[in-house]
Amino acid sequence: MRALFLFVALLWGLSSLAAERCGTWVPTEKVRLGAVHLAYQSIGRPGDPALLLVMGLGGQMIHWPDEVVTRLCAQGFRVIRFDNRDVGLSSWARTPPAANLAYQALRHRLGLSVSAPYSLRDMAGDALALMNALGVRQFHVLGASMGGMIAQHLAGLAPDRVQSLTLIMTSSGAQGLPEPSDELLALLARREAPSRAVALQQQADLLAALGSPAIDDDRAQLLQQAEIAYERAFNPEGVQRQLLAILAEPSRVELLRRLHVPTLVVHGTADPLLPAMHGVHVAAHIQGSELKLIPGLAHRFQDAFKEPLLAAVLPHLRAHRQGGQWAQL
Repeated sequence: MRALFLFVALLWGLSSLAAERCGTWVPTEKVRLGAVHLAYQSIGRPGDPALLLVMGLGGQMIHWPDEVVTRLCAQGFRVIRFDNRDVGLSSWARTPPAANLAYQALRHRLGLSVSAPYSLRDMAGDALALMNALGVRQFHVLGASMGGMIAQHLAGLAPDRVQSLTLIMTSSGAQGLPEPSDELLALLARREAPSRAVALQQQADLLAALGSPAIDDDRAQLLQQAEIAYERAFNPEGVQRQLLAILAEPSRVELLRRLHVPTLVVHGTADPLLPAMHGVHVAAHIQGSELKLIPGLAHRFQDAFKEPLLAAVLPHLRAHRQGGQWAQL
């Protein structure tokens, strides 16, 4: 009985230590990287293997759920999350998007060139410059949606530094893959709002449309999530510029074929924005990659799918963390 008590006490102590060092309450820092400055958080011990989280279109670093960040850190990672340029507390471009979004979207569908103020490769350069500024030589990358596209470029820019890739609900950008509905694209691009109240309703509409049909969303909760993001930062023109960067991107198939990094591709079977074939296509073009499809997952980190996502992602990260060693709590 005494041995059992000591064992339980030890586990409790280890859990407490992990919770203390993995708290997401750490301050948000800013670093200037040439003409761009990025806001970021570093969660966990500086000496632990670094895991960089790259968020998707219009998403702020707070859209990585705190409990997910904590679980990742508890595996022995130093988790770094940041706001991409043009969202959150990072740099916003000073001029409005020069291109008409609807016109450029039509050009994209027709396979014509699209103009954008910056590229996804530029955004990958931002992420790499952040790791340089933090003195991190090698690191793991987990990207979601547009963040997964940026992560692909990041692995191409620094093949000797990216130790593993985890790509969630993302795409290769190749022509011919299934496209979202016009209605969903309209919601995604509809960022102008005459008032705060209208902006929150629009964001709640978008969140609902990106969710799984198997989940009955609580409208009040969606509005609360929209309000938190709005109060932190609201930059609809920045989201349009990010969307132009996606539309201007050519197919990344040749880039994917050049990657030789341990890669996990995770996609949902109910994704309305990037249907499952996008994930299948990514995995098919990265040598040695692993594909995991999650039934019912759509294009949001909904509570019901956090555990299935972690169950898919954690074994991959464990396997490539310092030669497969377990976390030292």
